[in-house]
Amino acid sequence: MRLSRPVLLALAALAASCASTSQPPTVAAASVPAEPVRLTLVGLNDFHGQVEPHRTRLSDGQVVEEGGAATLAAYVALLRADNPGGVLLLDGGDLFQGTLPSNLTEGAVVIDVYNHLGFTAAAIGNHEFDYGPVGPGAMASRPGEDPLGALKARIRQARFPLLSANLREAATGERPAWTGNDGTHLVTVKGVKVGLLGLTTEDTPNVTNPANVASLRFLPLAPTAVESARSLRARGAEVVVVVAHAGGRCPDLKNPRDTSSCERGDAEIIAMLEALPPGTVDAVVAGHTHQPMGHFIAGVPVIETSGQSRSLGVVELFVDPASRRVVPERTRIQAAIPLCEKVDAARGGCDGRRLREQPDVKLVPATFLGAPVVPDAEVARLLSPALQVAAEAQGRPLGISAATALTRGFTAEGALGNLVADALREAAGADVGVMNPGGVRADLPAGPLSFGQVYEVLPFDNTVAVLQLTGAELRRLLELAHDSDRGTVFAVSGVEVTLARCPGPRRLQDVTLEGGRPLEPGRMYRVAVPDFLARGGDGLGPVTGALPPERADLTPARGMDLRLALVAYGKARSNTLTAPPPGRVRYTGVAECPAAPR
Repeated sequence: MRLSRPVLLALAALAASCASTSQPPTVAAASVPAEPVRLTLVGLNDFHGQVEPHRTRLSDGQVVEEGGAATLAAYVALLRADNPGGVLLLDGGDLFQGTLPSNLTEGAVVIDVYNHLGFTAAAIGNHEFDYGPVGPGAMASRPGEDPLGALKARIRQARFPLLSANLREAATGERPAWTGNDGTHLVTVKGVKVGLLGLTTEDTPNVTNPANVASLRFLPLAPTAVESARSLRARGAEVVVVVAHAGGRCPDLKNPRDTSSCERGDAEIIAMLEALPPGTVDAVVAGHTHQPMGHFIAGVPVIETSGQSRSLGVVELFVDPASRRVVPERTRIQAAIPLCEKVDAARGGCDGRRLREQPDVKLVPATFLGAPVVPDAEVARLLSPALQVAAEAQGRPLGISAATALTRGFTAEGALGNLVADALREAAGADVGVMNPGGVRADLPAGPLSFGQVYEVLPFDNTVAVLQLTGAELRRLLELAHDSDRGTVFAVSGVEVTLARCPGPRRLQDVTLEGGRPLEPGRMYRVAVPDFLARGGDGLGPVTGALPPERADLTPARGMDLRLALVAYGKARSNTLTAPPPGRVRYTGVAECPAAPR
């Protein structure tokens, strides 16, 4: 039978209708965008040789431990498990100086630990230059000795780069060949090319032994960062991260986007970031100021810890797989994560300085990222030889005792600093003693003292030097000492100072001899100081550098370093160190300082 054309059209329409119900027409599937790549930046700074945990004995006899290399390794392992292949382990500098195990090995034990942990890179800090040549001397004293020898040995030992893009040879202006790099490093993480850029505080000649860095120059941070970031991006870097031994202070960590607590005084990293063109760098691991930070500064995430392996910081960056750029709104900051094997069950944390004031502390195993914290047993094996040597020195009795606990000061007068200034003055038979607060690194407990306890207080191998200063020069020296936005207070002996309560220019108001007697501008005074200050450290160069050689005696007075001077001072007083009466520092001006401009 032959079907008519209308019937054929009807049957075709019916077939199409049936097909549409059983087999939908093919359409282009909606493309699902790929997830951004997560990069985890884990940051430390100012480790200062703290391979062992800080230990505090509580009133009930319990010992709480905070930080240390084995516990740090546990946290790093958990972060790596949380983001396999996506972690960059970074350090903002000052790796070595400060503890017996580190100092007795000139930092080698720290590099052993960092190699084991698989650090990606570290900045070169000012204290990396402290050890001077290889061997016990803190500065080159014989022909052929290299004032950078100890640092060069650590760079050769490290399986990760130590970076400082703003470091130059003074004689040629060239980058030092001995660093093995140009201050930058390019790595690929989860398919993302990450450029790392190291920076060192411009103030380094003032905060290490100036003699050790006399052949070097430290260029301004912001122009160096711009130049090095451009170089990294030209070489293919899709993300640029700064590791900087330069920091700031933003004490309120509750909201990383609220920078109202950030101070603009001693804040090199903040000043640098605010001077950079937008997009120059994507994140910063900072250091040097020992102040926790976890903030977006000029849109850039910055982390810093209080140092000495008490905590770490984390920045998580998310990189768009198409644009190959960081997605800013996805960036997350975790600031000052405490490193604890055990924590207080009620309050959390393991900061012994706080827990010793609390009643009924119950320590329980710590967890992190939902897993138990298990210290790395391999770290204990690595540390064992250095700790054994340090323990022998640590426990050696000195034959002196502290009548009471002696505490240091940094932004205020401290009994221990005053005592050290007294010891310097007596060792040199001087009229005046001056001690920089940064040279006193720990408190002294009451009771019999060991070598290790005194070493922790005075870990730098500074010696007792003597300056011959007129009264006018002495006043100028103390003006320079206190002319700082850091608000530091130098310890003095034989004089009394009056300061404006707020730090800044012209902070020093008055100087008198002890008892209030006036300082005579034209009279010559014998002033005992650490050789670090005599060489121009802590910004005193305008006075010390202008002295004729015969008025600056850097030969150790009575052959003493600062530790020997303090011990001799105690032995001369019935083997007892007693806190001097306070009152050498007085204040004038407003009760509270105005907020720093923002």
